[in-house]
Amino acid sequence: MRITTLPLSVLLVAAVSAPDTVRIAPPYLDAPEMAAQRALPHGTLHSVIMHSRDSRIYPGIRQRDNAVTQRRDAYGNRIAAPADEASEAASYRREVFVYIPAGYRHGTVAPLLVVQDGRDYAARVTAALDSLIAARRVPPIVAVMIQSGGGDAQGSERGLEYDTVSGRYAEFVEREVLPRVTALYGVRFTRNPALRAAMGGSSGASAAFAMAWFHPEWYGKVLSYSGTFVNQASPVDPASPRGAWDFHARLIPDSPHKPIRMWMEVGSKDLHWQDPESTYHNWPMANDRMAAALRANGYDYRYVVAENAAHVDGNVIAQTLPGALEWLWRDDVHATRSRALLAQAPRAVIE
Repeated sequence: MRITTLPLSVLLVAAVSAPDTVRIAPPYLDAPEMAAQRALPHGTLHSVIMHSRDSRIYPGIRQRDNAVTQRRDAYGNRIAAPADEASEAASYRREVFVYIPAGYRHGTVAPLLVVQDGRDYAARVTAALDSLIAARRVPPIVAVMIQSGGGDAQGSERGLEYDTVSGRYAEFVEREVLPRVTALYGVRFTRNPALRAAMGGSSGASAAFAMAWFHPEWYGKVLSYSGTFVNQASPVDPASPRGAWDFHARLIPDSPHKPIRMWMEVGSKDLHWQDPESTYHNWPMANDRMAAALRANGYDYRYVVAENAAHVDGNVIAQTLPGALEWLWRDDVHATRSRALLAQAPRAVIE
């Protein structure tokens, strides 16, 4: 794997011939595109609440607190438990944020960015897209930023949605979330996977990759921060006994190439960075292996290692997010056509 160390001002949007892996180092400073600029046309941010009672795919669970779910290995990692011992039925409510770019015409087909843990990213994604769209550096993307159903890790609703190695979460987005957004805001989404991206941090990143992996007919781009490509699925699935670790250990190497482009980041001091491989819970190791698997199998990817950065490091995100989005959309012919359409569209902000 080719590794290049770049200065703070590294330009993460690079030619196709550039190295696959870059290293960045502190101090991490916000990219200029993240600053609010009054002169730019601004998209609008909406939100809607979705309830577990309305979902056929995720009716709702929560993590039990008992001796079984409190078990840890020698390095502090949770140990998977049978579903009936780890979880119980419970209701939830989730907020979905929808960013609609300035100039969007109701009913027209738009590129799509789906973001997990949406509340954590709504402000940052909005700022980045406002700047990039105004500069014609990405197409006029609609972002649908979805909060999880709650909790974290094994036995929780969030863990079920994000850490399960299957296409179930993508199906939830397609069948229950996006139709709701279309009904409320008149937004139509392209069916072209090359114009549809999934993004997330931590388990939200492994969910984003699973969306593209199991449904490449829907999603062709992935943006990952500190991806949880480790063994965190619960209950254990015989088809992927090491959870998302199996993406790089088995699924990518042993499967035909899929049309997926991926931008991914990890901190050198990310979670469990000193744990041995036998735990299947070392985040830097897992992301290193993920990048190696993508490279060995001919995928279009960019891997950013942030020196001394922690898990889903906010400073790293603020520095790299605009460049990551631009890199993902860098040479799409359809994106170029979308930019031309945007140039002809009115600049009024849609309420």
